[in-house]
Amino acid sequence: MAEQAISLSDWLEGRVAVGLDPALAGLLADIARPCTKIAAEVNRAGLADILGLSGTTNVHGEEVKKLDLYSDQLIIDALRQAGSVCGMASEEDEEIIAPSAAGEQSDYVALFDPLDGSSNIDVNISIGTIFSVFRRLGPRGSAAVLEDFLQPGSAQAAAGYFAYGSSTMLVLSTGDGVDGFTLDPRSGEYLLSHPGIITPARGSIYSCNEGNAWTWDKATRDYVDSLKDPAGGEGRPCSGRYVGSLVADFHRNLLKGGIFLYPAGSKKPGDKPAGKLRLMYEANPMALLAEQAGGSASDGSTRILDLVPSSVHQRTALILGSSDNMAEYRASQK
Repeated sequence: MAEQAISLSDWLEGRVAVGLDPALAGLLADIARPCTKIAAEVNRAGLADILGLSGTTNVHGEEVKKLDLYSDQLIIDALRQAGSVCGMASEEDEEIIAPSAAGEQSDYVALFDPLDGSSNIDVNISIGTIFSVFRRLGPRGSAAVLEDFLQPGSAQAAAGYFAYGSSTMLVLSTGDGVDGFTLDPRSGEYLLSHPGIITPARGSIYSCNEGNAWTWDKATRDYVDSLKDPAGGEGRPCSGRYVGSLVADFHRNLLKGGIFLYPAGSKKPGDKPAGKLRLMYEANPMALLAEQAGGSASDGSTRILDLVPSSVHQRTALILGSSDNMAEYRASQK
């Protein structure tokens, strides 16, 4: 008889039995529920009146897709109703989002990018939801304050993402390895499909937007050029694979090995090079997953999980991937 698949709820119960906080387990289950609904809407995006722009912009000045707004509100409402967080922060919202009265008793705050890669919605490319969870610093009994969110990524209690592609997957870490779950559309259950994910020590894929290469520093340009050189060393030449959806690019490299780069860039002479990705909503959760799977993550000079944020909307450069690829990248920057 075939072994019965382990559901997300069973997996969480098993983790609670060996020390995971039951409240954190409940919060992770609460995050999964609205993301299942988001997956369904993504799958019918070509049929529903949710394509195109909403006519508004987010805090970063970017036009917001209708499905971004739907996803954002769906997660907010679910976590408020469950009372599982004492505060929230979203890439789409300028201010910290207040919890429900019940949520003021929670020990956790959640941050999320409700629909990463949403510019790809209209062309049917995989997109996702990224989330990060921290334990609040202050006592229970009130809404979280800004300081509860502005913690280094090393303090994350959990992080993960949902990938909406040919199947819907949840990739999750609570600080003890990385596990992947695939949504069974018939039962609505997330089933453990990728237990104990370990990224290969070396991969042959590099992922970056080479159209921005002119904005990078010379050491980074030289490193990327070296990846295409047949005489460049072990594991080369590499294959370039870039979708423009962080969830899709990271997920492929997590499973197959390789390196993802979104370096700091400068588009005007004299400007200080700056990163583009969001530290709290994108870089921190992906860095935790990368490290827990045996890889590493950097902003070009500093470990991502060591960065102390000054704003929930802080941007950063992000380079992450397999351990050997990352070691070669770091050596190239000296």
